[in-house]
Amino acid sequence: MSFESTYGSDTTDNPLLDSEADRSSRWRLIIAGVVVLLVLIGIWFMTHSGTAADEGDAKDQVPVVTVIAPGQTTIEGTINATGTLAARREMPVGIAGEGGQVVAVLVEPGQWVRAGQTLAVIDRSVQVQQQSSQAAQIQVARANADLAEANYQRALKLVGKGFVSKADVDRLRAQRDSAFAQVRVANAQLGVLNAQSRRLNVVAPAAGLVLERRVEPGQVVSAGSGFLFRIAKGGEMELMAQLGETDLAGISPGVSAEVIPVGGEKSFIGQVWQISPVIDPASRQGTARIALAYAPELRPGGFASVVIKSGTMVAPLLPESALLSDSKGSYVYIVGKDNKVERRDVKQGRITARGVVIAGGLSGTERVVLRAGGFLQPGETIKPIAPKP
Repeated sequence: MSFESTYGSDTTDNPLLDSEADRSSRWRLIIAGVVVLLVLIGIWFMTHSGTAADEGDAKDQVPVVTVIAPGQTTIEGTINATGTLAARREMPVGIAGEGGQVVAVLVEPGQWVRAGQTLAVIDRSVQVQQQSSQAAQIQVARANADLAEANYQRALKLVGKGFVSKADVDRLRAQRDSAFAQVRVANAQLGVLNAQSRRLNVVAPAAGLVLERRVEPGQVVSAGSGFLFRIAKGGEMELMAQLGETDLAGISPGVSAEVIPVGGEKSFIGQVWQISPVIDPASRQGTARIALAYAPELRPGGFASVVIKSGTMVAPLLPESALLSDSKGSYVYIVGKDNKVERRDVKQGRITARGVVIAGGLSGTERVVLRAGGFLQPGETIKPIAPKP
């Protein structure tokens, strides 16, 4: 037991061992400090080198955007619209008299007629007999008038001799006047019958083109039968174009228009002759009536497109790709100071074949983003380039 005690006591109290332990601790602290220092240096280096790389990458990632300066362009104003073809002055022709059975129809749709030309003939056998009877009544009335005139003349010769009183002369004169009045009445009645007979014929009220026929031989017609023929007066046609309020305000009677019927390629030149004085409150549209000369291709009831000339204006012109819109309205992106994107609200005008007219918001000297505006944000820096020729 004394051996174990002696050995333990020597190990604990040995000064050499304590000195070596202290030196080992100091080395470990030194090594740990060096390691921490190296780590801090590495972190500093990585941080600064990453920032520089990011700055370089940021410079390299600035979007390249095509921009244009639209300037001012002289634009010929045009309004595109659609409408329905119709006769400019359509005349519905029906029965003017009492009517009857149709004996003959003398015209077909597509034929030209002159004023007063007979279109259809109505049976008049009854009217002919009435005219004959009335002509006989006229002869009877004339005979009675002649007799009354002779009696009156004889009385005038006898009144001076005292054979006839003045009262008898007055009575005979009245009878004579009444007889002559009966003749005039009979003649007037015959004139009425002749006029009624003439009205049995359906005639054209004016020269023009027959558009529609709605009667056949053997048909019984009357004043309540509606129209039997439709005639375009003078063959003149028109296009009734539907336009919005803004477009209506931009045109006036007399401006020219080019009309192209659906299904054809031939165009026809006409003029606006009337502009609707009212606007439909539901559609907010009005009608512009465009006069056209007759042509076989212009069929009433057909559909056609029209381009109406509306003068010239000077304004910036942009392609549709440059225009954006949101709840606030239409806008474009322009390049401002330091190549930063700025929003500019604009007012759109007419759409032409070359682009959209900018009626307000741009002077034309600005650099406007041509495309890809939807991917940009106000304040974003870009690299503007001119469009390729």
